[in-house]
Amino acid sequence: MRGYRTEDSKAFLRTLNEGARAAIRSCEPMSRHTSFRIGGPADLFFEPPDLNVLADTLKAAANAGVPVVFLGGGTNVLVSDAGIRGLVVRLGKAFDFRRWGEAPAGDAEQECTASSRPREAVAVRAGAATPLSRLVREAVERGLAGLEFAAGIPGSVGGAVLMNAGAFGGEIGDAIAGIEAVAEDGEIVALQGEDLKFSYRKLALDRPIMVTSVSFRLRHSSVGRLKPVVEAAQKKRRKHQPLGYPNAGSVFRNPPNDYAGKLVERTGLKGTMVGGAQISTDHANFIVNVGAASAADVRTLMRRMQEEVWRKSGIWLEPEVRLVGEWDGAEAAF
Repeated sequence: MRGYRTEDSKAFLRTLNEGARAAIRSCEPMSRHTSFRIGGPADLFFEPPDLNVLADTLKAAANAGVPVVFLGGGTNVLVSDAGIRGLVVRLGKAFDFRRWGEAPAGDAEQECTASSRPREAVAVRAGAATPLSRLVREAVERGLAGLEFAAGIPGSVGGAVLMNAGAFGGEIGDAIAGIEAVAEDGEIVALQGEDLKFSYRKLALDRPIMVTSVSFRLRHSSVGRLKPVVEAAQKKRRKHQPLGYPNAGSVFRNPPNDYAGKLVERTGLKGTMVGGAQISTDHANFIVNVGAASAADVRTLMRRMQEEVWRKSGIWLEPEVRLVGEWDGAEAAF
């Protein structure tokens, strides 16, 4: 944000009540909060205790001119070595919950069971900080279908919504009935499923928001039917994706009718290292932190992957990993 100075954070903190100030830490290393285990310090790091404190704090930040960065589970971001200026907001335990219940009467799908009774949709509300893998597991244990494709996808429910996480032909946007969120200016908003514009690995929004809870519409099934689907998805993920090293998931989106990993592999870059970062030997669309990698190391590899795929195939890969924090012009440009 133009004109922001680190000293402005002190004035911002003075406007907060004691409860909000207690939830904010200064100079927090972002490497503690990203799956890459990479990232310099944030000026201020905030884990709100509840929705109202979150809204009030964001309003105060907007009034004070303090820039805000929303951080989900930290699984699809690369934070710069210089860190993040302003306020980083990450949802914690207060936003890790699940509420299971039947949908209202009359909200039934057309699909029928063997006994010709309609399968009622089941309404499930999950806090945005809920690990997606936990939500999937609990849904399967209850015999509820609609999220099993997401078994093994890392990160939080809120982050999964913003990137329309998907795998094996399924996308999370297909199961969403609505979301609750807070905008940068502190306004609490509710958006219905029909108002959400999902596309491949993206949710189009008119303004930045932090998702606080998500309502899903799932279907009755059976544990016996769903568990093999989940196990097959997890097995496929373990077979083709790197385990044991910190990473941020798929680095690039798959271009139409092709796969980013295959395009990178054709360049011969698989296994290439820069500093402590390496293009995975298991899957060429992953970069792994094999030991004390810097954000600059990862960014250099990303650029090399883009340039070599362009030279070899004429396709410019679009990042799925989001760059966050202070970058110079050359590093930030894709």
